[in-house]
Amino acid sequence: MHLHSYRLKNFRRLKDAHIELADDISIFVGSNNSGKTSATQAIYSFVTGGKDRFSLYDFSSSCWQEFEDAGRIDLAAPLPDGFALPSIDLDLWLEVAASDLYLVIPLLPSTAWEGTSVGIRVSLRARSSTDLIRRYQEARAKGAEQSGGLPPDSLYAPWPRSMTEYLQRELKNEYELNYFILDRTRFDKDYREIGEYSPDELGGEPGGGTILRSLIQIDNLGAQRHLADPNPEAGGRSEDLSKRLSRFYKRNLSQRQDDHTALKALFDSEQALNIHLDGVFKPMLERLSRLGYPGINNPQLKIMSALDPAHVMSQDARVHYQIGDDEGAATLPDSYNGLGFKNLIYMVVEILDAQARWASMDNRPPLHLIFVEEPEAHLHAQLQQVFIRNVLELLKVDGEDGSIFGSQMVMTTHSPHILYERGFKPIRYFRRRKVGAEQLTEVLNLSAFYQSQPDDRDFLERYLKLTHCDLFFSDAAILVEGNVERLLLPVMIRKVAKTLRSACLCILEVGGAFGHRFKSLIEFLGLTTLIITDIDSVALIAQPEVDNATDEEFEEFEIPTDAEAVEEEAPLAEAQEDANEVPEAAAPAANTKYGKACLPSETGAATSNQTLIKWLPGKLTLADLRSASEEDRTRELHDGAKVRVAYQTERAVTWSGSTETLCGRTLEEDFGLENPEWSQDVARRPLGLIVKGGAANPKALAKGLHDKVSKKSFDKTKFALAVLTEAENDWRVPTYIRDGLVWLKDEVRIELEPVVPEEILKAGEIAEGNEA
Repeated sequence: MHLHSYRLKNFRRLKDAHIELADDISIFVGSNNSGKTSATQAIYSFVTGGKDRFSLYDFSSSCWQEFEDAGRIDLAAPLPDGFALPSIDLDLWLEVAASDLYLVIPLLPSTAWEGTSVGIRVSLRARSSTDLIRRYQEARAKGAEQSGGLPPDSLYAPWPRSMTEYLQRELKNEYELNYFILDRTRFDKDYREIGEYSPDELGGEPGGGTILRSLIQIDNLGAQRHLADPNPEAGGRSEDLSKRLSRFYKRNLSQRQDDHTALKALFDSEQALNIHLDGVFKPMLERLSRLGYPGINNPQLKIMSALDPAHVMSQDARVHYQIGDDEGAATLPDSYNGLGFKNLIYMVVEILDAQARWASMDNRPPLHLIFVEEPEAHLHAQLQQVFIRNVLELLKVDGEDGSIFGSQMVMTTHSPHILYERGFKPIRYFRRRKVGAEQLTEVLNLSAFYQSQPDDRDFLERYLKLTHCDLFFSDAAILVEGNVERLLLPVMIRKVAKTLRSACLCILEVGGAFGHRFKSLIEFLGLTTLIITDIDSVALIAQPEVDNATDEEFEEFEIPTDAEAVEEEAPLAEAQEDANEVPEAAAPAANTKYGKACLPSETGAATSNQTLIKWLPGKLTLADLRSASEEDRTRELHDGAKVRVAYQTERAVTWSGSTETLCGRTLEEDFGLENPEWSQDVARRPLGLIVKGGAANPKALAKGLHDKVSKKSFDKTKFALAVLTEAENDWRVPTYIRDGLVWLKDEVRIELEPVVPEEILKAGEIAEGNEA
């Protein structure tokens, strides 16, 4: 038996969230304040605690307005059918094998029940909605009556000023936990109720709470593990690792209580220690007496040893760290070890302790659910991976393989290294949503993506392992063409979109050939994304004879084979007919094309960039790419998330006294055209963009830049580093990147732009005119 999933309603930002769990380990990820901790706290509070664990602040924000509206109801008029105040509901769905069926008999909806899913609902709801409203209105009327003598201009209002204020104090008295049996046949595949459904209440003895706790034991290892710091002035709460290990000994390990040799040694030590304590504390006690203690009838102070043989480990045993292996090796107390290792030891001891206590329980629940928050605290990357790789070994109990007892672990993390080690399947992604003014969260099961996207999943999983998994913790993503864009993007953001520096951005280097492979994952996550890629213009050619061609002479790329793609190919048909086609028997597949790199200005040019062809804007020819509208380049996902592509666009380039409308084929070429005077200055020789012999006009400059960048000898990384050394100089960000970053800045608005008064702007314009 294991917990298959649970649904939370009206709990904080989890207004209606369904969370599926793996039968061994599940990993909750998402950006900060996305509800990961709330998802663990809710189930922990419902199962292990009671109504006293909840407060009004646990209700979703939309419920507060419902409470206020209910407080104004006229109880003299009949209430609508089915009226009820908001409740917080938890639906738990257990997956039960036939051999475990006897464990859940109280939860079966009928004697005709078939299947493997058993459900129970725990609901924090009003004892009586009508009586609650009446008591609130009476309390409000009484307060108004008692404060009637106050001056009429007084701003003071007696309690309760509102229904929510009343519930802040009275929720524990007005609300209670109710338990219901759920029938799986009345729910759809997503575990949502079908139609009007009123589950049967689980009443009688032993009661729903007792039944639930007899099935599930929950332990929680919180994120705030306050380990002792060697600096006594560090302040804050702390827990000495030695004390933690002592508690573990006290709870779980066999203790020596009949060894009289050891007891005699303790007795002798206690006597000697008492004599010592009398001596060392005597001066302090004498000084205390001069301050008036002990006075008349006050007891005397005596400092004595507390060497209790039954509790010696918990009181006086200390953890030490030994340096070296010989008998004379030095030892250090536990506070002198690093916080990372102390955290690792602490987590292991806590998990083993939880497992040992569960294994030794009377009437032991068959399912043990362990929540671990942020295990990565103080651990370096490799140690995080070692922990997550081996943590399931800690859950094994000797001799219980194949028994009715089992453990599940749920982990919340912000560590991409933990995701690296575990892959997609255990990930549960908490995606933040905004519906109106309300902040909500939807939980996505990455194992569903893993099963539904076999073509892309393996590539994406391997790629994210080779780079990083920051995608799951970001406010937005930027997919870039290559290393140059990745290096320069922070500087470009600082130049044209400063407020993006406050956003959590994931910058992934994916290239034009593979960027489209991220389409399914980005759309599944619903993550706002900017794609910065190259136009990669090519002149289409017939299939080359491989024996007479080199990889540098042509590019092979694919285009979709659907009807839309055929229509896009139509303008190229004439060019293809004029080419020297190979014999029909050796013709390439219909979706394979070949091209040679060319300037974007060349007539009939196409793009070989798979992102532009297969994702956005879904165009093949450069003519179509140039005419693509803003709508063509942008795609709405859901809940306001969007994807936009940015590639080189034509604009006026002025050089040697003439102006042409041009764009570059790659970032380096376009950068040179955006900054012609700056990049061609002899002082910028390290960029590698200076055209030998100069260029007579903008077209010649574009041709010269293309020839330089296309050479094998051109070092793109050197170019990027050279630009970085000039980061503070007055070079301009290429237009297509600037427009994309400005778009993203408006979509992910965190900082407010500084507001410049209109008169200051006018003064600046006048000053510029005077300087000119």
